[in-house]
Amino acid sequence: MAESLLGNRNINQLAFVVKDIEAANLAFTRLLGIKKAEPFLTGDSAVSKVTFRGVPTESQSKLAFLNTPTVQFELIEPDKNPGTMREFLDEVGEGIHHIAFDVDSIQKRLPIMEKSGYPALQTGEFTSSDGRYVYVDTLDNHKTLVELLESVEPRKTEWESPEDASVQPLLGTNKVEQLALVVKDLDAAADAYCKLLGIEKPPIIHSGSTEITNVIYKGKPTEGNSKYMFIDTPLIQIELIEPGESPSTWKDHLETYGEGVHHISFVIKDMEAKMKMLEEMGYPVIQTGNFFNGKGRYAYMDTTSTYKVIIELLERFDE
Repeated sequence: MAESLLGNRNINQLAFVVKDIEAANLAFTRLLGIKKAEPFLTGDSAVSKVTFRGVPTESQSKLAFLNTPTVQFELIEPDKNPGTMREFLDEVGEGIHHIAFDVDSIQKRLPIMEKSGYPALQTGEFTSSDGRYVYVDTLDNHKTLVELLESVEPRKTEWESPEDASVQPLLGTNKVEQLALVVKDLDAAADAYCKLLGIEKPPIIHSGSTEITNVIYKGKPTEGNSKYMFIDTPLIQIELIEPGESPSTWKDHLETYGEGVHHISFVIKDMEAKMKMLEEMGYPVIQTGNFFNGKGRYAYMDTTSTYKVIIELLERFDE
């Protein structure tokens, strides 16, 4: 097994760019049933030393870090100055902007990324601790950006229970199971992720027969054909999906928005009750179906208005 480009395989952060961090913070805190984090403003240019596309910028952002038992959620509300988050918000809208890795040394790891074809997009210094970051432009191959984080002291990522013991995760869990991306070429995207992570390429899985999968998209039965791959990392699984020609949420997403993040997943119990709860909260069902092997079922809920990404509910059938 080859060494990963970043020296480890720990995707430890999912970062969302949002327009209103206060509203997003309250929503995600409720979703995850975690201790509320207080947003803060990053330092001015004298502190943060932000450089975007090689040019110094006065960019500042409001940040909130939400710790879960696995990956950390980062919420980012950028100001109007040039920066990768501002550019994302203007061109793409709210949503998942990047995944992050803690690294031993940016000075050591960045040249490896650059040699692999991933140049630095934005660099800067931490505000509330001693450390630095760099966003590398992995968008073409990985369909999202990758951030390298270098900290003098380990970042605080431990999950803490909320002060109010009655507060529970909305879905019964605060463990994010998957980050899923829709791609045009599964083999190419898989090659890029496996090289980044230094792992062997997992097998490609083809959607099962319609008798097993029973896909319903926008209320109508469909073959929902696709091929996909699951790539395991220590904290979260990456799912890559290449949709086929039949109607599906994956095909619609690819045609409407292009390649990129499609959803995050939670493994839940009592699918019908969870779907009903979310529908009553104003989040309609997009697509439902069974796993390719018939060992479980899923439901995609349109939660983008609040959570800036589709949420997938996964229910595994008892053996």
